[in-house]
Amino acid sequence: MYKQSSPAESTDPAAGQAGKKAVALLYDKVRAPILKAKGEGEFALEIIRIAKEHNIPIAEDPVLAETLSYLQLEEEIPEEVYVSVATVLSWVYWLQGRQPDSSS
Repeated sequence: MYKQSSPAESTDPAAGQAGKKAVALLYDKVRAPILKAKGEGEFALEIIRIAKEHNIPIAEDPVLAETLSYLQLEEEIPEEVYVSVATVLSWVYWLQGRQPDSSS
């Protein structure tokens, strides 16, 4: 089964690195994307480091990251952010030279 992870990050300029937030989503094409990781400050930087280490695309969207950071781990994203998350996932597919309906 194809699984797509995509972290988003957010930085509050007034707070510096301590205010940085990151979230990671998993999309398995069966249900809505779910929150797999979230963190702030040093933990956010660790999420981003791991994503880079595994060549997982990183989208910087402060509002989306802030919104998703309120979810519990393993929780599906709410319908209110479907369009924003779909935009990020479309970008990830584009980076990979794929289309969302492709099987590989």
